[in-house]
Amino acid sequence: MPDSSPALSIEGVCKRFGSLQALDHVSLQITQGEFFGLLGPNGAGKTTLISAMAGLCRPDSGFIRVMGSDTVTDYRDARRKLGVVPQELVFDPFFTVRETLRIQSGYFGLRRNDDWIDEILHRLDLATKANANMRSLSGGMKRRVLVAQALVHRPPVIVLDEPTAGVDVELRQGLWAFVRELNLQGHTIVLTTHYLDEAEHLCGRIAMLKQGRVLALERTADLLSRRVHQTLLLRLGAGAPLPAEFLAAARARPNGWVSIVLDDAGAVAGCLAKLHAAGVAVEDIELQKPDLEEVFIAMMQEAA
Repeated sequence: MPDSSPALSIEGVCKRFGSLQALDHVSLQITQGEFFGLLGPNGAGKTTLISAMAGLCRPDSGFIRVMGSDTVTDYRDARRKLGVVPQELVFDPFFTVRETLRIQSGYFGLRRNDDWIDEILHRLDLATKANANMRSLSGGMKRRVLVAQALVHRPPVIVLDEPTAGVDVELRQGLWAFVRELNLQGHTIVLTTHYLDEAEHLCGRIAMLKQGRVLALERTADLLSRRVHQTLLLRLGAGAPLPAEFLAAARARPNGWVSIVLDDAGAVAGCLAKLHAAGVAVEDIELQKPDLEEVFIAMMQEAA
């Protein structure tokens, strides 16, 4: 029978380091096959939570289970079910890329894993670097190897902690194509990123953390709907200045653009009619919906 347990079950997890309460009763349930976002400012507790998932630190209270296996009482089984791409560039400078992946395979008791290693190397555009020493690689290439190490034992749950930090656009696109494919094959993906456009387009649900607490745990679409206003972007030409009633809501943008925040899309026509009546020349128009970055900043400010 297929395993029906959650991919990740996190219940009441607390962790303190001295006077710092890094995690404060964090509870999350992530279902199998989800593409889940874990967002928060620096120091919110994201990396501590990931370390607890991987068994690198023990919660003071609460529990974490990976596909039903407890990270403390059943550490080895839980760790086999999890692949983690760390935020820091950690590598052994004495081995080649292929040797690094073979050694990583050995940690999980895998022999004759070269076919899968070749597949990962190809998909992450590392095939030409397979026999290169790790210390000779660029920062972006080293990050690709970290991703490959996390995938080498084909874990059902993959945690990506800032996987595209400092990498080029081409790798970012290739990595996300590969990760999406893994997700479609049934792998659960947990992503932390400061590129909120990535989270907005990739993640079906998002948890937002601040100072070790969960501020929000919702579908991405529901988070975006919290901010129902629209932003009208106008590039103004020669003509009368903006009427006084628009000045409070208007903000200057680069290249002659001005943004005006409106309550909803229905207010656009009335706004344009008032500008036309006041003699304001409008050369170009764009309408922007709220994005995840705007919602994130607003929620962090409200929490503060």
